[in-house]
Amino acid sequence: MQTLADEPSALRLKNMFTNRKSSEPKGWHRRGYLPHFDGGEICQFVTIHLGDALPQEVLVKWKTELEKEKDENARMILNDRYEAYLDQSYGACYLKDERLATQVQESLLYHGGTRYKLISWVVMPNHAHFLIKPLNNHSISEIMKKFKSFTSHEANKLLQKSGKFWQEDYFDRYIRNREHYEKTITYIENNPVKAKLCQSADQWKFGSAYYRKYVLKEEN
Repeated sequence: MQTLADEPSALRLKNMFTNRKSSEPKGWHRRGYLPHFDGGEICQFVTIHLGDALPQEVLVKWKTELEKEKDENARMILNDRYEAYLDQSYGACYLKDERLATQVQESLLYHGGTRYKLISWVVMPNHAHFLIKPLNNHSISEIMKKFKSFTSHEANKLLQKSGKFWQEDYFDRYIRNREHYEKTITYIENNPVKAKLCQSADQWKFGSAYYRKYVLKEEN
């Protein structure tokens, strides 16, 4: 399993942004209502949220604005607004249940090193962020489809319910350079601090900061 325990050298870090060996990466494409970027073996920041984490009118408005906006900086501002809304913990927030949050985190960890390199992650009450690099010809869309299908099935079993668990689509952003890479890790790990769920990133049990400080320390 590859996680943050594998600190990349400068050369390996550069390769994480530029290596596109996956067979026939799709580039920009659509699945559902959001544009996705499948660039092969490059780092991507992914956000998924529960089916009720955003009101439908907010989703429709955000989708419309995102489709119209072509400027990358403006799109990033729109996405920041979307992230801020998620941090308000709208909806049932099923991932407050430690059983479900644990299951989602363990599912992420399970395929680290086979389908993808798992670099950073956090499981929040109604959404999750992670930074991954696809491996072994696995595409980001394939990774997300399998991950969401499995975790949705397992979560519904724990909740004794059926139906949609995750929102159908997901948001992804490819990592441009080292600065973007480092800022993304900081953003992901500090998301629970920003949402006032804890005082420091390493206090949140369902994230890479905690895992790196406590779990890996025990394993070593």
